[in-house]
Amino acid sequence: MKLSREKITHLSHLIIKSFMDDEDLEIFKAPNDVRLEIVRIITDELMLEENIDQEVKRKLTTYKRKLIEGSQEWDILYQKTYEEEMAKKKR
Repeated sequence: MKLSREKITHLSHLIIKSFMDDEDLEIFKAPNDVRLEIVRIITDELMLEENIDQEVKRKLTTYKRKLIEGSQEWDILYQKTYEEEMAKKKR
């Protein structure tokens, strides 16, 4: 999923607002510093997912048998390979 910089910023504002409204949560840094860290984390995760998506699609093109993107077989292999790649990257 691709999100624009504006959407990521908007999400970060919503998240920091919910943090500030939560009486059980205490923030020890400036709210904007926390918000910027939220932006960085979201951006990094989206980039990781995009990179894994590209790697999985590249791997699926190397199969001997031509797989048609969107077919049931392709979807199953894509999901399996995506999960494997994600597990490798998260280590």
